[in-house]
Amino acid sequence: MTVARPTRIADAAIAVIAERGLRGLTHRAVDEAAGLPMGSTSNLARTRSALLEVALVRIAEVESASLVGDALSRPSEESGTPRQLLVDVIADGLDHALTAGRSLTVARIELALEAARRPELRSVYDRLGAGFLEVAVQLLRACGSAEPVADARRLVRWCEGVLFNGTAGAGHANPPCRAELAADADRYLSALLDG
Repeated sequence: MTVARPTRIADAAIAVIAERGLRGLTHRAVDEAAGLPMGSTSNLARTRSALLEVALVRIAEVESASLVGDALSRPSEESGTPRQLLVDVIADGLDHALTAGRSLTVARIELALEAARRPELRSVYDRLGAGFLEVAVQLLRACGSAEPVADARRLVRWCEGVLFNGTAGAGHANPPCRAELAADADRYLSALLDG
């Protein structure tokens, strides 16, 4: 199956960001990483801001397909209660982001930091993040949360902290395994829902 050129460019931009940081992100570097002729990236994204947005949108696309799609499509009988489903979704999503999806996570963290300095990127980041928040609201509502929006915000903050710690923070050399993530998610949900 042939990957469309815009997707190849976006994936290459993510790989460059994860490997070299934002300082290493150039149109030329992305062309080389994608194995495309020089000028291909600048035809898709003329400016650096446009290239950052392409990468960020692709990260959200990939994360949404694996995490959000999984959360909303899992049959409830597979995990039992809505709460156990949410524990499994959180543990699986975080585990994937810390292992097979680690470079995607590193690139997202780099882009989040850049968004703190670029209002145009901040608005894209926030818009994309709102979709993930809405899924958390739905899942927490199904778990009986009395404050699903506030609890979803708390849960997203906790997940982002786990991801930062396990990829770029003090825990990067020893990120939690899937079993630890499930136990921690269960404890955190108990504090949110039963506290």
